[in-house]
Amino acid sequence: MRRPRPARALAAALSAACLASGLVSCGGDGRPPRVPMPSNVPTVPQFPDAGALVDALERAGVPCLVTLHSSLPGGSSTDCTTTVDGDTFEYVVDVYNPEQFTRDDIGNAIAAGRTAYHQTFVAAGNWSINVVDPAYAPRIAQILGGAVLPGDGPSAPARPLPVIPPAPRYDSVEQLATALDASVGCEDRKAEPGGSLACRTGSRVGHGPNCASLRVFGSDAGRDRSLRGALSVPGIPGYLAAGANWSVNLCDYGLADRVARDLGGVVVSYDGD
Repeated sequence: MRRPRPARALAAALSAACLASGLVSCGGDGRPPRVPMPSNVPTVPQFPDAGALVDALERAGVPCLVTLHSSLPGGSSTDCTTTVDGDTFEYVVDVYNPEQFTRDDIGNAIAAGRTAYHQTFVAAGNWSINVVDPAYAPRIAQILGGAVLPGDGPSAPARPLPVIPPAPRYDSVEQLATALDASVGCEDRKAEPGGSLACRTGSRVGHGPNCASLRVFGSDAGRDRSLRGALSVPGIPGYLAAGANWSVNLCDYGLADRVARDLGGVVVSYDGD
């Protein structure tokens, strides 16, 4: 149940379009108005490629499990999953060749992600990072000397969460999957980037097969951010079972009450209205 990364895809599309046209910068008749780089974004540091930027983060204690990497003549991109202080989050690095892309080319690519998808970036020099969980953007900005550029437009309200019991706790996502399997089934298990696990539910209770995404968290704050994120998209319902350090995001909403009861948690839900 990973969310798509349209901002990184847009940046790659910008690179491809500019390279195909042979232009140093994009723009011109028939294109949407360009959005320049915000003035508060520093002009340094610069990095030769995405790997060098990732190395700088790793030296500062933010490791990168690479889930996707691509290189173009105009730059490079790396998708990372990291765990810091027990919490797992994802970020997407884009580094541009300054000989082919101006500062405002980069600003325009960032603006597309901020405006269309309300995504948060850290940027400076010739690079940008889409921080999928905005709570970690200030830490990355401090490490690299960049500026935080929050998503534009109205944000979803911080939906209230129920009181979540302090126990039981699960030592691993595999242990959580075993408990879910005993309750409603958890078959065809597949590890996902970000430390989550996907499986198919329903076999134990006579329901048709449907998907679920399981996570174990390192802190209450990380759990609560994840739960609110799952309930943050207007018009899209969400039904999860959640407990002390875990959550199960269920595609079969009718299983939520049973899973919460059997695993020792509560139902966290949003009906989409």
